[in-house]
Amino acid sequence: MRRVVVDMQNILFADAIAKALQNFDSDFDVLQSGNPEKTLDTCDYSNANILIMEVTPYTPWKMEERMKIRNELKETNPSCKIVLIVDENTDKKLADKVRLAKKDGLIDGFLYGSVSAAYLSAAIDAL
Repeated sequence: MRRVVVDMQNILFADAIAKALQNFDSDFDVLQSGNPEKTLDTCDYSNANILIMEVTPYTPWKMEERMKIRNELKETNPSCKIVLIVDENTDKKLADKVRLAKKDGLIDGFLYGSVSAAYLSAAIDAL
């Protein structure tokens, strides 16, 4: 069973991601962190295979804060895959930062908020 932790600003969006992953493949055990302060503990407790985090222009979901979580998680769980989700229509500069993080090898994947649930599930399954 692959353990996926979801850390999103929007609870409805987090629920939709969890349902999409569980409907795609029953091999996903999806946990929601509740808030960014609990994300590392949730990943450590569950021995997460994948962490999905939303990036926004607002604290505590800013890119810099997400990269701090990424850095700390890689110290305790280096095999955990990191995927960032960003709304490319609302903030194109932020979307570029996320894309560059993937290009620079800092994250394992990124998704735009406009992708379908089927694409999101397939992309996470392919990690």
